[in-house]
Amino acid sequence: QVQLVESGGGLVQAGGSLRLSCVASGGTFSRYGMGWFRQTPGKEREFVAAISWYSGSTSYADSVKGRFTISRDNAKNTVYLQMNSLKPEDTAVYYCAARPWIPTAWQHDYDYWGQGTQVTVSS
Repeated sequence: QVQLVESGGGLVQAGGSLRLSCVASGGTFSRYGMGWFRQTPGKEREFVAAISWYSGSTSYADSVKGRFTISRDNAKNTVYLQMNSLKPEDTAVYYCAARPWIPTAWQHDYDYWGQGTQVTVSS
């Protein structure tokens, strides 16, 4: 059974940075696509970024392009989300997700989810 555990959330001032980590276990992750999503109360879960574990190709939501970077460390089975120039509107619970092969921006395509980590950006 695939398990995903996120960490690295916290409270940061606007303009600051955080790095989220997602450690994966229980699967052959070279065959997975990984995504980061976020959610605020009363809203749908929103796509943030995705990476193919096999090829390393990436994609981003327009709202985070140029500020966030998704990456992976194959040896550690870990996916990262480096978040720079944070804004108050980035405040959300951030989730890591996995699906076979090709990552997508659609949350319902993903089979496995972490428990989430809270990111709060103060103005």
